[in-house]
Amino acid sequence: MSKLTSHFFKKRPKQAKSADAPLFHNDHSRPVTRREFIAQGFCTGAAAVMGGSALSLFANPKSAHAALSPDLEALKAQCGIASQGAGKIPFITFDLAGGANMAGSNVLVGGRGGQLDFLSTAGYSRQGLPGDMVPSIANPDTGLSDFVNNELGLSFHSDSAMLQGILDKVSTTNRANINGAVIPARSENDTGNNPHNPMYGINRVGADGSLLSLIGSRNSDSGGNSMAPASMIDSAVRPTKIDRPSDVTGLVDTGDLVGLLSQDDSVAVMESIQRISDMKLNNVNTNISTDEVVKDMVRCGYVKSADITDRFGDPTTLDPNIDPNIVGDAGIFTEEEFNSDGEFRKTASVMKLVINGYAGAGTVTMGGYDYHDGSRATGEVRDRRAGRCIGACLEYAARVGMPIMLYVCSDGSVFSNGMIDDSENGRGKGVWTGDNSSTSASFFLVYNPDGTPQLIGATPETQAQHQQLGFMRSDGAVETGSTPAANNVNLLVETVILNYLALHGEQGQFAQYFPNHGLGNTSLMDSLIAFEPIVSGTI
Repeated sequence: MSKLTSHFFKKRPKQAKSADAPLFHNDHSRPVTRREFIAQGFCTGAAAVMGGSALSLFANPKSAHAALSPDLEALKAQCGIASQGAGKIPFITFDLAGGANMAGSNVLVGGRGGQLDFLSTAGYSRQGLPGDMVPSIANPDTGLSDFVNNELGLSFHSDSAMLQGILDKVSTTNRANINGAVIPARSENDTGNNPHNPMYGINRVGADGSLLSLIGSRNSDSGGNSMAPASMIDSAVRPTKIDRPSDVTGLVDTGDLVGLLSQDDSVAVMESIQRISDMKLNNVNTNISTDEVVKDMVRCGYVKSADITDRFGDPTTLDPNIDPNIVGDAGIFTEEEFNSDGEFRKTASVMKLVINGYAGAGTVTMGGYDYHDGSRATGEVRDRRAGRCIGACLEYAARVGMPIMLYVCSDGSVFSNGMIDDSENGRGKGVWTGDNSSTSASFFLVYNPDGTPQLIGATPETQAQHQQLGFMRSDGAVETGSTPAANNVNLLVETVILNYLALHGEQGQFAQYFPNHGLGNTSLMDSLIAFEPIVSGTI
């Protein structure tokens, strides 16, 4: 390339927009639907700043209540009341609305041999990396690439804004217990009609919460921007909308009894009410054909009320604002960060409920990821904020000693035509020129408090193929025949759920839960699993 041509390709990149600035595209129609408003950043996180309570939060949310009396504890099991979730690994989806970049500039995606089976220079250019930043370049002093970072097990580009955001929030010690996998898979651009959301399937295989089954930051059937596969939707567990701390603290109302009496005395009164009610029920016939069913409903109603008062009579138990692990000098977010950024408050609210077992799984939708505005800088700013939210969930799980699986997806992706953005935030990388579904990918990260999640395979070569489920062509496009998921978003969701089950050692039950699945025979399904189990059945 001549100096004149090189100069032409480096000039006049657009200035970066702030993380919350709306995006206007000449090649897009005006946003009309809520999904379009979110994708282009016209709707983002909650705008209100929620004040904190003066009361203290218990250091360990799992020890924030005493057990009920033994007779009622036995009834809890009969009534199907979980003390703290259903014993499954907490699961959170990050839905980046609009078509965010995942492959190349963030998570590395390679050929058949895995992430480090490098693509061509032209392929990386398409994914926003100029020739002097491609991961195949070796440092002459070390023989290694300075552009590959595997601190999280999964290989990222070392200049990935998303990676930097994650590392901003995850302590060095806790990084060693994280690993991940990437799934190259096409999805359509700028539409919520991609059935990316696995929440209902995650619930079907056992994830549940002691307060709510599913939560999401959007008031939609999936709880997110993207849809859920129609065959998995169960209206009985439709996600409850949670996108700010007041949504969390407003979940539980223990009535006026707590306040008139101490929390312990209130629980004792409710236990007595249950026992008196039970004695009366044993001495009457309701004359209803389903007599025992009615009696069980009454019994369980009282037990649930007593249990809720026992665990949440102090409403600060749920409040993310005053959890010292989340906000404050020793928290994941500073007071300033938390109070000024709705996306951080949204993430904190969802992770508080899911990681502590109050909800089985949750979705965090982040808007404004349709960021092909003729700059690179706008996308970098937003990718870094997404990374900080992802990192916050990983760090919080580590602080409370819980495993977690995080799934990151977006509707479509973007491409670069090779023009360079030399601005401070652009950092000499390719501008995002337009939408391109062929460069799409999703990935997931797993934190295990007991050690690094172990990839399947006896050799590094086999492990590399389990860390990247599918592959891309040399030109940076998804090889659509590489896995069932590569060209079918429904099967991408099935692949994610299969991996969730495998973390519990329960992949053999997948066909029982999804008898009409499209992942093929057992041998093919085994090739789509990244990790050895990190828990045995339940936690």
